[in-house]
Amino acid sequence: MEEKLTDQEQARVDKLPKYEELGVDPFGKRYDWKDRIVDIRAAHGEKSAEELAENPVEVDVAGRLMAIRRMGKAAFVNLKDEHGAIQGWLGLDVLGEHDYAVFKLADLGDIVGLQGTLMKSRTGELTIRVTRYTHIAKCLKPLPEKFHGLTDTEDRYRKRYLDLIVNDDSRKIALLRPAIVKEVRHYCDDQGFVEVETPILSPIAGGAAARPFITHHNTLDRDFYLRIATELNLKKAMIGGIDRVYEIGRIFRNEGIDTRHNPEFTTIELYQAYGDLGSMKEWMEGLLKHLAQTILGTDQVPWGENVLDFSVPFRSVSMCDAVLEATGIDFRKEMSFEEAVELAKKHNVPLQQSWNSVGYIIQAFFDEFVEKTLIQPTFVHTYPIEVSPLTKKTEDPRFVDRFELFICGTEFANAYSELNNPFDQKERFEAQLAARGRGDEETEAMDLSFLDAMRYGMPPAGGIGLGIDRLCMMLCNVDNIREVLLFPTLRV
Repeated sequence: MEEKLTDQEQARVDKLPKYEELGVDPFGKRYDWKDRIVDIRAAHGEKSAEELAENPVEVDVAGRLMAIRRMGKAAFVNLKDEHGAIQGWLGLDVLGEHDYAVFKLADLGDIVGLQGTLMKSRTGELTIRVTRYTHIAKCLKPLPEKFHGLTDTEDRYRKRYLDLIVNDDSRKIALLRPAIVKEVRHYCDDQGFVEVETPILSPIAGGAAARPFITHHNTLDRDFYLRIATELNLKKAMIGGIDRVYEIGRIFRNEGIDTRHNPEFTTIELYQAYGDLGSMKEWMEGLLKHLAQTILGTDQVPWGENVLDFSVPFRSVSMCDAVLEATGIDFRKEMSFEEAVELAKKHNVPLQQSWNSVGYIIQAFFDEFVEKTLIQPTFVHTYPIEVSPLTKKTEDPRFVDRFELFICGTEFANAYSELNNPFDQKERFEAQLAARGRGDEETEAMDLSFLDAMRYGMPPAGGIGLGIDRLCMMLCNVDNIREVLLFPTLRV
Protein backbone atom coordinates (compact mmCIF):
# COMPACT_ATOMS: atom_id res chain seq x y z
CA MET A 1 0.00 0.00 0.00
CA GLU A 2 1.49 3.33 -1.05
CA GLU A 3 2.07 5.87 1.71
CA LYS A 4 -0.12 8.97 1.42
CA LEU A 5 1.97 12.12 1.51
CA THR A 6 1.04 15.29 3.38
CA ASP A 7 0.86 18.54 1.43
CA GLN A 8 4.30 19.58 2.75
CA GLU A 9 5.83 16.23 1.81
CA GLN A 10 4.30 16.38 -1.67
CA ALA A 11 5.66 19.90 -2.17
CA ARG A 12 9.17 18.63 -1.40
CA VAL A 13 8.82 15.65 -3.73
CA ASP A 14 7.62 17.99 -6.48
CA LYS A 15 10.93 19.87 -6.26
CA LEU A 16 13.01 16.81 -7.22
CA PRO A 17 12.62 17.25 -11.02
CA LYS A 18 13.53 20.93 -10.64
CA TYR A 19 16.89 19.96 -9.14
CA GLU A 20 17.50 17.65 -12.07
CA GLU A 21 16.63 20.47 -14.50
CA LEU A 22 19.42 22.50 -12.88
CA GLY A 23 21.83 19.58 -13.30
CA VAL A 24 21.82 18.73 -9.58
CA ASP A 25 21.30 15.24 -8.16
CA PRO A 26 18.72 15.76 -5.36
CA PHE A 27 20.33 12.96 -3.33
CA GLY A 28 23.86 14.09 -4.00
CA LYS A 29 27.34 12.65 -3.97
CA ARG A 30 30.57 12.85 -2.01
CA TYR A 31 31.36 16.26 -0.54
CA ASP A 32 34.84 16.93 0.83
CA TRP A 33 34.18 19.55 3.49
CA LYS A 34 37.22 20.60 5.54
CA ASP A 35 36.01 22.53 8.61
CA ARG A 36 34.08 21.61 11.77
CA ILE A 37 31.85 24.39 13.03
CA VAL A 38 33.06 23.96 16.62
CA ASP A 39 36.65 24.53 15.44
CA ILE A 40 35.65 27.60 13.43
CA ARG A 41 33.99 29.12 16.48
CA ALA A 42 36.93 28.29 18.75
CA ALA A 43 39.47 29.85 16.37
CA HIS A 44 37.55 32.88 15.09
CA GLY A 45 34.47 33.46 17.24
CA GLU A 46 36.01 36.30 19.25
CA LYS A 47 37.44 38.17 16.27
CA SER A 48 35.96 41.53 15.37
CA ALA A 49 34.35 42.36 12.04
CA GLU A 50 37.38 44.48 11.20
CA GLU A 51 39.83 41.65 11.92
CA LEU A 52 37.85 39.26 9.72
CA ALA A 53 37.72 41.85 6.93
CA GLU A 54 41.48 42.57 7.10
CA ASN A 55 42.50 38.89 7.22
CA PRO A 56 39.85 36.87 5.34
CA VAL A 57 39.23 33.33 6.62
CA GLU A 58 38.04 30.79 4.05
CA VAL A 59 35.82 27.99 5.41
CA ASP A 60 34.02 24.99 3.94
CA VAL A 61 31.35 23.26 6.05
CA ALA A 62 28.62 20.69 5.55
CA GLY A 63 25.52 19.97 7.59
CA ARG A 64 21.77 20.30 7.86
CA LEU A 65 19.73 23.47 7.29
CA MET A 66 17.88 24.22 10.53
CA ALA A 67 16.60 27.72 9.70
CA ILE A 68 16.04 29.77 6.53
CA ARG A 69 15.16 33.48 6.53
CA ARG A 70 14.61 34.75 2.99
CA MET A 71 14.80 38.44 2.04
CA GLY A 72 14.19 38.62 -1.70
CA LYS A 73 17.62 38.35 -3.36
CA ALA A 74 19.39 37.36 -0.14
CA ALA A 75 18.84 35.06 2.80
CA PHE A 76 20.22 33.98 6.16
CA VAL A 77 20.42 30.28 7.02
CA ASN A 78 21.43 28.31 10.09
CA LEU A 79 23.55 25.24 9.38
CA LYS A 80 24.17 22.51 11.99
CA ASP A 81 26.84 19.82 11.81
CA GLU A 82 27.73 17.10 14.33
CA HIS A 83 29.19 19.47 16.92
CA GLY A 84 27.75 22.93 16.38
CA ALA A 85 25.80 25.47 14.34
CA ILE A 86 26.68 28.58 12.36
CA GLN A 87 24.89 31.25 10.39
CA GLY A 88 25.33 31.68 6.66
CA TRP A 89 24.48 34.65 4.41
CA LEU A 90 23.61 33.97 0.78
CA GLY A 91 23.20 36.71 -1.81
CA LEU A 92 22.21 36.41 -5.48
CA ASP A 93 24.94 38.84 -6.55
CA VAL A 94 27.61 36.71 -4.78
CA LEU A 95 26.37 33.19 -5.57
CA GLY A 96 25.28 33.78 -9.13
CA GLU A 97 21.98 32.81 -10.70
CA HIS A 98 22.53 29.03 -10.88
CA ASP A 99 23.62 28.44 -7.28
CA TYR A 100 20.95 30.83 -5.99
CA ALA A 101 18.29 29.01 -8.02
CA VAL A 102 19.41 25.76 -6.41
CA PHE A 103 19.24 27.41 -2.99
CA LYS A 104 15.71 28.68 -3.66
CA LEU A 105 14.60 25.02 -3.73
CA ALA A 106 15.98 24.46 -0.21
CA ASP A 107 13.80 23.28 2.68
CA LEU A 108 14.51 22.90 6.38
CA GLY A 109 16.36 19.65 6.94
CA ASP A 110 18.21 19.63 3.61
CA ILE A 111 21.86 18.60 3.82
CA VAL A 112 24.09 21.17 2.10
CA GLY A 113 27.64 22.46 1.84
CA LEU A 114 28.60 26.10 2.35
CA GLN A 115 31.89 27.62 1.21
CA GLY A 116 32.81 31.21 1.86
CA THR A 117 34.56 33.73 4.10
CA LEU A 118 33.84 34.59 7.70
CA MET A 119 32.26 37.90 8.67
CA LYS A 120 30.21 39.36 11.48
CA SER A 121 26.54 40.24 10.93
CA ARG A 122 25.08 43.57 12.04
CA THR A 123 24.13 41.91 15.33
CA GLY A 124 27.68 40.62 15.85
CA GLU A 125 26.94 36.99 14.92
CA LEU A 126 29.77 34.99 13.34
CA THR A 127 28.56 34.32 9.81
CA ILE A 128 29.75 32.66 6.61
CA ARG A 129 29.46 34.94 3.57
CA VAL A 130 28.63 32.11 1.19
CA THR A 131 30.41 32.13 -2.19
CA ARG A 132 29.46 28.57 -3.15
CA TYR A 133 26.29 26.68 -2.22
CA THR A 134 26.17 22.90 -2.77
CA HIS A 135 23.02 20.86 -2.43
CA ILE A 136 23.97 17.42 -1.05
CA ALA A 137 20.77 15.55 -0.06
CA LYS A 138 17.06 16.42 0.02
CA CYS A 139 14.99 16.11 3.20
CA LEU A 140 11.55 14.89 2.10
CA LYS A 141 9.75 15.23 5.44
CA PRO A 142 9.36 18.42 7.49
CA LEU A 143 11.26 18.61 10.78
CA PRO A 144 9.30 19.04 14.03
CA GLU A 145 8.17 22.61 14.71
CA LYS A 146 10.98 24.72 16.17
CA PHE A 147 9.61 25.69 19.57
CA HIS A 148 7.71 22.52 20.53
CA GLY A 149 10.05 20.09 18.79
CA LEU A 150 9.96 16.36 19.33
CA THR A 151 8.60 16.29 22.89
CA ASP A 152 6.76 12.96 23.11
CA THR A 153 9.16 10.67 24.99
CA GLU A 154 8.13 7.51 23.16
CA ASP A 155 8.53 9.24 19.78
CA ARG A 156 11.98 10.45 20.79
CA TYR A 157 13.16 6.90 21.51
CA ARG A 158 11.37 5.31 18.56
CA LYS A 159 12.59 7.93 16.08
CA ARG A 160 16.01 8.50 17.59
CA TYR A 161 17.38 9.71 14.25
CA LEU A 162 14.89 12.59 14.37
CA ASP A 163 15.58 13.18 18.05
CA LEU A 164 19.28 13.58 17.25
CA ILE A 165 18.51 16.09 14.47
CA VAL A 166 16.35 18.43 16.53
CA ASN A 167 17.42 17.92 20.17
CA ASP A 168 20.91 19.15 20.97
CA ASP A 169 20.90 17.46 24.39
CA SER A 170 20.17 14.06 22.85
CA ARG A 171 22.97 14.45 20.33
CA LYS A 172 25.33 15.57 23.09
CA ILE A 173 24.57 12.40 25.07
CA ALA A 174 24.95 10.23 21.97
CA LEU A 175 28.44 11.66 21.45
CA LEU A 176 29.38 11.67 25.14
CA ARG A 177 28.70 7.96 25.61
CA PRO A 178 31.41 6.75 23.19
CA ALA A 179 33.80 9.27 24.74
CA ILE A 180 33.11 7.70 28.15
CA VAL A 181 33.65 4.16 26.83
CA LYS A 182 36.86 5.26 25.12
CA GLU A 183 38.14 6.70 28.40
CA VAL A 184 37.24 3.50 30.28
CA ARG A 185 39.34 1.57 27.76
CA HIS A 186 42.18 4.05 28.11
CA TYR A 187 42.13 3.68 31.92
CA CYS A 188 42.21 -0.13 31.67
CA ASP A 189 44.87 -0.23 29.00
CA ASP A 190 47.12 2.10 30.98
CA GLN A 191 47.01 -0.40 33.87
CA GLY A 192 48.09 -3.29 31.67
CA PHE A 193 44.69 -4.93 31.19
CA VAL A 194 44.07 -6.68 27.85
CA GLU A 195 40.72 -6.40 26.08
CA VAL A 196 39.34 -9.63 24.58
CA GLU A 197 36.13 -10.76 22.88
CA THR A 198 34.13 -13.77 24.07
CA PRO A 199 31.09 -15.49 22.50
CA ILE A 200 27.59 -14.06 22.78
CA LEU A 201 26.02 -17.48 22.10
CA SER A 202 26.57 -19.97 24.91
CA PRO A 203 25.45 -23.58 25.51
CA ILE A 204 24.94 -22.70 29.20
CA ALA A 205 23.46 -19.59 30.84
CA GLY A 206 26.18 -19.07 33.42
CA GLY A 207 28.14 -16.36 35.19
CA ALA A 208 25.16 -14.61 36.78
CA ALA A 209 21.71 -15.15 38.28
CA ALA A 210 19.32 -14.07 35.53
CA ARG A 211 16.77 -15.33 33.03
CA PRO A 212 18.31 -15.82 29.58
CA PHE A 213 17.08 -15.38 26.04
CA ILE A 214 17.04 -18.72 24.23
CA THR A 215 17.71 -19.30 20.55
CA HIS A 216 18.24 -22.40 18.40
CA HIS A 217 21.21 -23.33 16.23
CA ASN A 218 19.88 -25.25 13.23
CA THR A 219 23.09 -26.97 12.14
CA LEU A 220 23.94 -28.23 15.63
CA ASP A 221 20.24 -28.79 16.37
CA ARG A 222 20.47 -27.50 19.92
CA ASP A 223 19.41 -24.50 21.94
CA PHE A 224 21.85 -21.75 22.84
CA TYR A 225 21.57 -18.84 25.22
CA LEU A 226 22.43 -15.20 24.65
CA ARG A 227 25.04 -14.56 27.31
CA ILE A 228 23.88 -13.18 30.64
CA ALA A 229 27.49 -12.41 31.68
CA THR A 230 31.01 -12.60 30.31
CA GLU A 231 32.46 -13.88 33.58
CA LEU A 232 33.23 -17.55 33.01
CA ASN A 233 34.94 -17.14 29.64
CA LEU A 234 37.05 -14.27 30.96
CA LYS A 235 38.15 -16.41 33.88
CA LYS A 236 39.11 -19.17 31.44
CA ALA A 237 41.27 -16.60 29.62
CA MET A 238 42.89 -15.69 32.93
CA ILE A 239 43.52 -19.36 33.71
CA GLY A 240 45.18 -19.56 30.29
CA GLY A 241 47.68 -16.88 31.29
CA ILE A 242 46.14 -13.49 30.42
CA ASP A 243 46.65 -12.12 33.92
CA ARG A 244 44.76 -8.85 33.49
CA VAL A 245 41.81 -9.27 31.17
CA TYR A 246 38.60 -7.37 30.42
CA GLU A 247 35.73 -7.16 27.97
CA ILE A 248 33.30 -4.37 27.18
CA GLY A 249 30.28 -6.00 25.59
CA ARG A 250 26.58 -6.58 25.30
CA ILE A 251 24.72 -8.68 27.88
CA PHE A 252 21.18 -10.03 27.40
CA ARG A 253 18.70 -10.77 30.19
CA ASN A 254 15.07 -11.71 29.61
CA GLU A 255 13.75 -9.53 32.38
CA GLY A 256 11.81 -6.31 32.99
CA ILE A 257 12.15 -2.90 31.39
CA ASP A 258 12.18 0.25 33.53
CA THR A 259 14.19 3.44 34.03
CA ARG A 260 17.23 1.41 35.19
CA HIS A 261 16.89 -1.77 33.07
CA ASN A 262 16.93 -2.72 29.39
CA PRO A 263 16.90 -6.34 28.13
CA GLU A 264 20.22 -5.79 26.35
CA PHE A 265 22.82 -3.65 28.04
CA THR A 266 26.57 -3.07 28.15
CA THR A 267 29.01 -4.03 30.88
CA ILE A 268 32.70 -4.13 31.46
CA GLU A 269 33.92 -7.23 33.27
CA LEU A 270 37.51 -7.26 34.42
CA TYR A 271 39.76 -9.78 36.22
CA GLN A 272 43.12 -9.26 37.85
CA ALA A 273 45.20 -12.35 38.63
CA TYR A 274 46.95 -12.27 42.02
CA GLY A 275 44.54 -9.54 43.16
CA ASP A 276 41.54 -9.55 45.50
CA LEU A 277 38.55 -7.44 46.52
CA GLY A 278 40.87 -4.63 47.63
CA SER A 279 42.39 -4.50 44.14
CA MET A 280 38.90 -4.04 42.70
CA LYS A 281 38.06 -1.24 45.15
CA GLU A 282 41.18 0.61 44.05
CA TRP A 283 40.35 0.06 40.37
CA MET A 284 36.72 1.12 40.75
CA GLU A 285 37.28 4.23 42.81
CA GLY A 286 40.18 5.24 40.57
CA LEU A 287 38.09 4.80 37.43
CA LEU A 288 35.21 6.99 38.63
CA LYS A 289 37.54 9.75 39.78
CA HIS A 290 39.42 9.54 36.47
CA LEU A 291 36.20 9.78 34.43
CA ALA A 292 34.85 12.68 36.48
CA GLN A 293 38.01 14.68 35.79
CA THR A 294 38.58 13.70 32.14
CA ILE A 295 34.96 13.75 30.96
CA LEU A 296 33.42 16.46 33.16
CA GLY A 297 36.47 18.32 34.45
CA THR A 298 35.30 18.21 38.07
CA ASP A 299 35.08 15.87 41.05
CA GLN A 300 31.68 17.32 42.04
CA VAL A 301 29.30 15.42 39.78
CA PRO A 302 25.61 16.42 39.62
CA TRP A 303 23.07 13.65 39.17
CA GLY A 304 19.44 14.66 39.50
CA GLU A 305 18.91 16.38 42.84
CA ASN A 306 22.24 15.19 44.25
CA VAL A 307 25.85 16.30 43.85
CA LEU A 308 28.26 13.40 44.16
CA ASP A 309 31.60 14.10 45.81
CA PHE A 310 34.39 12.12 44.16
CA SER A 311 37.13 14.09 45.94
CA VAL A 312 36.93 11.98 49.11
CA PRO A 313 37.45 8.23 49.68
CA PHE A 314 34.29 6.20 49.07
CA ARG A 315 32.49 4.87 52.14
CA SER A 316 32.81 1.12 52.79
CA VAL A 317 30.35 -0.81 55.02
CA SER A 318 29.44 -4.47 55.47
CA MET A 319 25.93 -5.56 54.48
CA CYS A 320 25.13 -6.66 58.03
CA ASP A 321 26.34 -3.35 59.50
CA ALA A 322 24.28 -1.42 56.94
CA VAL A 323 21.18 -3.44 57.86
CA LEU A 324 21.94 -2.97 61.57
CA GLU A 325 22.15 0.81 61.10
CA ALA A 326 18.82 0.87 59.25
CA THR A 327 16.78 -1.61 61.32
CA GLY A 328 18.58 -2.34 64.59
CA ILE A 329 18.76 -6.05 63.66
CA ASP A 330 22.19 -7.68 63.89
CA PHE A 331 22.36 -10.56 61.41
CA ARG A 332 25.96 -11.30 62.37
CA LYS A 333 24.56 -13.11 65.40
CA GLU A 334 23.81 -16.79 65.00
CA MET A 335 20.11 -17.36 64.30
CA SER A 336 17.95 -20.05 62.79
CA PHE A 337 16.19 -19.73 59.46
CA GLU A 338 12.87 -19.79 61.32
CA GLU A 339 13.94 -16.86 63.49
CA ALA A 340 14.99 -14.88 60.41
CA VAL A 341 11.64 -15.62 58.74
CA GLU A 342 9.80 -14.25 61.77
CA LEU A 343 11.89 -11.07 61.65
CA ALA A 344 11.06 -10.70 57.96
CA LYS A 345 7.34 -11.09 58.60
CA LYS A 346 7.49 -8.60 61.47
CA HIS A 347 9.14 -6.00 59.20
CA ASN A 348 7.00 -6.78 56.13
CA VAL A 349 9.96 -8.01 54.10
CA PRO A 350 8.79 -10.12 51.12
CA LEU A 351 9.81 -13.80 51.24
CA GLN A 352 10.29 -16.36 48.48
CA GLN A 353 9.38 -20.04 48.70
CA SER A 354 12.77 -21.16 47.35
CA TRP A 355 14.68 -19.64 50.29
CA ASN A 356 15.94 -22.04 52.93
CA SER A 357 18.64 -20.15 54.87
CA VAL A 358 19.31 -16.85 56.62
CA GLY A 359 21.52 -15.35 53.91
CA TYR A 360 18.62 -14.81 51.51
CA ILE A 361 16.75 -12.86 54.20
CA ILE A 362 19.76 -10.67 54.99
CA GLN A 363 19.86 -9.69 51.30
CA ALA A 364 16.10 -9.04 51.36
CA PHE A 365 16.43 -6.73 54.38
CA PHE A 366 19.20 -4.83 52.60
CA ASP A 367 17.09 -4.46 49.46
CA GLU A 368 14.10 -3.27 51.46
CA PHE A 369 15.68 -0.83 53.93
CA VAL A 370 19.19 0.14 52.83
CA GLU A 371 19.77 0.25 49.08
CA LYS A 372 17.66 3.32 48.31
CA THR A 373 19.37 5.33 51.09
CA LEU A 374 22.90 5.03 49.64
CA ILE A 375 23.40 8.34 47.80
CA GLN A 376 27.14 9.06 47.89
CA PRO A 377 29.39 6.32 46.43
CA THR A 378 29.34 3.43 48.90
CA PHE A 379 31.00 0.01 48.80
CA VAL A 380 28.74 -2.56 50.51
CA HIS A 381 30.83 -5.64 51.28
CA THR A 382 30.72 -9.08 52.97
CA TYR A 383 27.67 -10.71 51.37
CA PRO A 384 25.83 -13.90 52.37
CA ILE A 385 27.29 -16.96 50.67
CA GLU A 386 23.87 -18.02 49.34
CA VAL A 387 23.68 -15.05 46.95
CA SER A 388 27.32 -15.16 45.81
CA PRO A 389 28.17 -18.54 44.25
CA LEU A 390 31.46 -17.51 42.60
CA THR A 391 33.12 -15.76 45.54
CA LYS A 392 35.75 -16.66 48.14
CA LYS A 393 34.54 -17.17 51.71
CA THR A 394 35.56 -14.84 54.52
CA GLU A 395 36.77 -16.10 57.89
CA ASP A 396 33.09 -16.48 58.77
CA PRO A 397 31.92 -19.20 56.33
CA ARG A 398 28.41 -17.69 56.20
CA PHE A 399 29.78 -14.74 54.22
CA VAL A 400 31.93 -14.11 51.15
CA ASP A 401 34.45 -11.49 50.03
CA ARG A 402 32.22 -9.44 47.73
CA PHE A 403 31.21 -5.81 47.32
CA GLU A 404 28.66 -3.90 45.31
CA LEU A 405 29.04 -0.19 44.64
CA PHE A 406 25.89 1.89 45.15
CA ILE A 407 25.35 5.48 44.02
CA CYS A 408 22.03 7.35 44.39
CA GLY A 409 20.31 4.12 45.46
CA THR A 410 21.47 2.32 42.30
CA GLU A 411 23.83 -0.63 41.99
CA PHE A 412 26.77 0.27 39.74
CA ALA A 413 29.29 -2.51 40.15
CA ASN A 414 29.66 -6.00 41.57
CA ALA A 415 33.09 -7.31 42.63
CA TYR A 416 34.54 -10.47 44.14
CA SER A 417 37.64 -12.01 45.52
CA GLU A 418 37.20 -14.79 43.01
CA LEU A 419 36.64 -18.36 44.12
CA ASN A 420 39.46 -20.50 42.73
CA ASN A 421 38.88 -23.79 44.58
CA PRO A 422 37.23 -26.21 42.09
CA PHE A 423 35.81 -28.42 44.85
CA ASP A 424 34.20 -25.48 46.62
CA GLN A 425 32.95 -24.16 43.26
CA LYS A 426 31.28 -27.48 42.46
CA GLU A 427 29.49 -27.43 45.83
CA ARG A 428 28.24 -23.87 45.14
CA PHE A 429 26.92 -24.88 41.73
CA GLU A 430 25.13 -27.85 43.31
CA ALA A 431 23.53 -25.55 45.90
CA GLN A 432 22.33 -23.33 43.05
CA LEU A 433 20.82 -26.32 41.25
CA ALA A 434 19.01 -27.26 44.45
CA ALA A 435 17.61 -23.72 44.68
CA ARG A 436 16.40 -24.03 41.10
CA GLY A 437 14.66 -27.24 42.07
CA ARG A 438 12.84 -25.28 44.77
CA GLY A 439 11.56 -22.82 42.17
CA ASP A 440 14.27 -20.15 41.90
CA GLU A 441 14.53 -19.56 38.13
CA GLU A 442 17.42 -17.06 38.42
CA THR A 443 20.15 -19.40 39.65
CA GLU A 444 23.49 -20.36 38.14
CA ALA A 445 23.72 -23.34 35.81
CA MET A 446 26.60 -25.75 36.37
CA ASP A 447 29.31 -25.12 33.77
CA LEU A 448 31.36 -28.31 33.63
CA SER A 449 33.86 -26.78 31.18
CA PHE A 450 34.59 -24.01 33.67
CA LEU A 451 35.10 -26.53 36.47
CA ASP A 452 37.50 -28.43 34.22
CA ALA A 453 39.44 -25.22 33.51
CA MET A 454 39.67 -24.46 37.24
CA ARG A 455 41.30 -27.84 37.86
CA TYR A 456 44.31 -26.68 35.82
CA GLY A 457 44.93 -24.02 38.45
CA MET A 458 43.31 -20.60 38.71
CA PRO A 459 45.33 -17.89 40.45
CA PRO A 460 43.79 -15.88 43.27
CA ALA A 461 42.10 -12.93 41.59
CA GLY A 462 39.90 -9.92 41.95
CA GLY A 463 37.03 -9.50 39.52
CA ILE A 464 34.45 -6.81 38.84
CA GLY A 465 31.46 -6.11 36.61
CA LEU A 466 30.34 -2.53 35.95
CA GLY A 467 27.25 -1.37 34.08
CA ILE A 468 28.30 1.01 31.32
CA ASP A 469 24.76 2.30 30.77
CA ARG A 470 24.31 3.39 34.38
CA LEU A 471 27.78 4.90 34.36
CA CYS A 472 26.74 6.97 31.34
CA MET A 473 23.47 7.94 33.03
CA MET A 474 25.41 9.41 35.94
CA LEU A 475 28.00 11.25 33.85
CA CYS A 476 25.30 12.57 31.47
CA ASN A 477 23.04 13.52 34.42
CA VAL A 478 19.91 11.72 33.20
CA ASP A 479 17.53 9.50 35.16
CA ASN A 480 16.34 7.10 32.45
CA ILE A 481 18.51 4.41 30.88
CA ARG A 482 16.80 4.97 27.52
CA GLU A 483 18.42 8.40 27.30
CA VAL A 484 21.88 6.83 27.03
CA LEU A 485 20.88 3.96 24.71
CA LEU A 486 20.91 5.07 21.11
CA PHE A 487 18.12 2.63 20.20
CA PRO A 488 16.47 1.24 23.36
CA THR A 489 14.13 -1.75 23.42
CA LEU A 490 10.51 -0.59 22.89
CA ARG A 491 7.14 -2.19 22.63
CA VAL A 492 6.25 -2.99 19.01
